[in-house]
Amino acid sequence: MGKLDSKIPEGPLSQKWTRYKSSARLINPANRKKLEVIVVGTGLSGAAAASALGELGYSVKNFCYQDSPRRAHSVAAQGGINAAKNYQNDGDSTYRLFYDMIKGGDFRSREANVYRAAEVSNQVIDHFTAMGVPFARDYGGTLDTRSFGGVQVSRTFYAKGQTGQQCLLGCYSSLSRQIKKGSVVMYPRREMLELVLAGGKARGIIARNLITGAIERHSAHAVVLATGGYGTIYYLSTLAVNSNASAAWKAHRKGAFFANPSFIQIHPTSVPQLNRFQSKLTLMSESLRNDGRIWVPAVKGDKRPPNSIPEEERDYYLERRYPAFGNLVPRDVASRAAKERCDAGYGVGETGLAVNLDFRDAIKKQGKKAIENKYGNLFEMYKTITGSDPYEEPMRIYPAGHYTMGGLWVDYELMTTIPGLYAIGEANFSDHGANRLGASSLMQAAGDGYFVLPATISNYLADDISTGKIDTSRPEFEEAERASVERLHRLLSIKGKHTASSFHRRLGKIMWDYCGMTRNEEGLKKALTLIHDLRNEFWNDLRVPGSVNELNQELEKAGRVADYLEMAGLLVNDALARKESCGAHFREEYQTPDGEALRNDAEYAYVSAWEYAGEDKPHILHREELKFEEVELKVRSYK
Repeated sequence: MGKLDSKIPEGPLSQKWTRYKSSARLINPANRKKLEVIVVGTGLSGAAAASALGELGYSVKNFCYQDSPRRAHSVAAQGGINAAKNYQNDGDSTYRLFYDMIKGGDFRSREANVYRAAEVSNQVIDHFTAMGVPFARDYGGTLDTRSFGGVQVSRTFYAKGQTGQQCLLGCYSSLSRQIKKGSVVMYPRREMLELVLAGGKARGIIARNLITGAIERHSAHAVVLATGGYGTIYYLSTLAVNSNASAAWKAHRKGAFFANPSFIQIHPTSVPQLNRFQSKLTLMSESLRNDGRIWVPAVKGDKRPPNSIPEEERDYYLERRYPAFGNLVPRDVASRAAKERCDAGYGVGETGLAVNLDFRDAIKKQGKKAIENKYGNLFEMYKTITGSDPYEEPMRIYPAGHYTMGGLWVDYELMTTIPGLYAIGEANFSDHGANRLGASSLMQAAGDGYFVLPATISNYLADDISTGKIDTSRPEFEEAERASVERLHRLLSIKGKHTASSFHRRLGKIMWDYCGMTRNEEGLKKALTLIHDLRNEFWNDLRVPGSVNELNQELEKAGRVADYLEMAGLLVNDALARKESCGAHFREEYQTPDGEALRNDAEYAYVSAWEYAGEDKPHILHREELKFEEVELKVRSYK
């Protein structure tokens, strides 16, 4: 494959998106009815895209593995959604939001895409408000905002600690409208098994009905993947247990380049692991860091109850190290700082793998009622999980696997390297660089689905007006279905002794230990050996009960773990190839004297885009060089 073409429009950064829209090809309403689009996923980006494309008049097929779109993982996003409204008159602007995202991502993202995300953020808030999303309001009725990490303005709109849920409900209402109209056909409890290419273009998918086991062929003129990230590769993460990367990985194996796979965000405010039987961890919203103060005992090994430790014997280490941003440093910085304190012996709790998040001072200053109004449901959730009351004593938190900045490589139009295949939301790589700022995920997901994809996909679909319906009896569909069924039977036929979850747990520990918050060359090379051995063991000792032609959740798990075992090698190789530290990718060999990330802009200011070369063959690295015309490359500092 030739040089990557990002298709970034010419002209000043602030005019690129406007110029693109004014010159993009349009399709008249009568012709849109002739065109079919598959959207896989019903989270915020998928449901937004399906409803927006349905509203435009396209014939849309929308797939999810849940029983309802309402159960998509966007429901779990707690803290908020960013926009450059500047209601607080604190100096915010589209450019400031753009710059904060570029800086927060440690200068490893594409300027044009990030600026566009900042531009459409205001449209996102207006749209959700019009749909009735109950954003918090101040006493005068104006939409209220709060701050998140890595910024010095207040731009995060929120609905208590339920922002993702409320935005998804609003999105689901618009999707339901299109389903009722017939412009969107919903396919719940379906899992994509394979992408179908015909004539080199994405023309459909093979899906499995998870209730009956039936294999289905679905065709379309374009396919959109809105399937989220791959953070559950760590097994213990803040993501839902069923969140997976299989759809994106299937597309990768068919020719879609995978970009920056080692850029995985570790969230600093997760409830620590309570026992070895857990299958996931629980996120405590970053918004808590607005009022909560993070600290550890100043004396190593101090196991006194936190309320018994006087102020002068507490180390508010983020405030000490980063006085300008304090507790609101970006997530990668806060996570590594917590790990460093715990590794040094200052951690709290029975395991020593936790730090305190304390609301004592905020309650004294604002009153318990004010804190309850902001975070009440989060406090209740924490108490339910741990039995401890955050109003009375500090929360205990520790970093956990969370968001993935890597994903399928896409150009400015959100198209992958496969013509007709698009990736939106967390499924693509494009907007966050090496670290995502809090409250930017919902912003990107909704922006991609509602405002970007509907404006770019017509550029491609305009050539398909006279193509007609894609016939699912074509040989390409036959071959894709055959390969999908063969893989399912292969998983069932191993007849080993161990479950898919047991392999996933072991893989997660390997990835967390050697390719987690920190990495080094020796550990990464060891991880490659361990992953290779574990993968061989998986294909020789996996046990999957039941059959193909029935509800079989163990078979679902097995397929996803098989994909993760392949993906893990790519993640580790990407981390090995990038001999620098940037954002969430922290190589211990490359750090400043005071322990901060040490970038190498001369050699690594690029997007790593990996091409699949075949089973057990090394991936091929392609580089998209990053050009910075509006911002100056400088050392990222939050001090």
